[in-house]
Amino acid sequence: MAANKKVLITGVSRGLGRAMAEEFIRLGHTVIGCGRSEKAVAELKKQFPASNDFTVVDVASDEQVAAWAKRILSSHGAPELLLNNAALINRNAPLWEVPAKEFSDVIDVNIKGVVNVIRHFVPTMVARRAGVIVNFSSGWGRSADAEVAPYCATKWAIEGLTSSLSQELPSGMAAVPLNPGIIDTDMLRSSFGGSSSSYPSPSKWAKTAVPFLLKINSADNGRQLTAPSG
Repeated sequence: MAANKKVLITGVSRGLGRAMAEEFIRLGHTVIGCGRSEKAVAELKKQFPASNDFTVVDVASDEQVAAWAKRILSSHGAPELLLNNAALINRNAPLWEVPAKEFSDVIDVNIKGVVNVIRHFVPTMVARRAGVIVNFSSGWGRSADAEVAPYCATKWAIEGLTSSLSQELPSGMAAVPLNPGIIDTDMLRSSFGGSSSSYPSPSKWAKTAVPFLLKINSADNGRQLTAPSG
């Protein structure tokens, strides 16, 4: 592992994103993160050294991602590890009962948001012929369940999108879809309710997941990966 990697994380303000940020920084890496919560981003700025960079960005907005990427690439250069983690899940409901706006919001963050980040950061990584892109998928990107059809659709899309992307990258790079496993997050609670507490916390998960993420390299390009359980 490099002594210090520049790690870009979307959805850094809570859940897995925040836990990963804390663990990467603890291990001596530089985190460049974005989230939609102004309060959470302000807390991260206070908590961690200024060498890390946290910004309020809605990844569903191509304009916001473009402005963020322009600033980050100018000040920090290309990330060595890009983690497309930001995601939404629909409230449990049969597909025909999911409101149009809620469906669109899930699509906009989970698919368009990933592509927006790739569009504005990956060309610089390609120019260097170096870097790893991890698009967070799900167990529901490789299987399906009732009442989470919009979310499943987006994660199945991430699997296919990442497979195609992996074939477009130059030698020396990697793009992989990652199933993080089942973790006790707000997102899981929205689907599982109280039973989510029987699964690992984000912090516990990050202790094993972050070293795993740091080891991903060009030999893994295109592989469907699953994080070790916390």
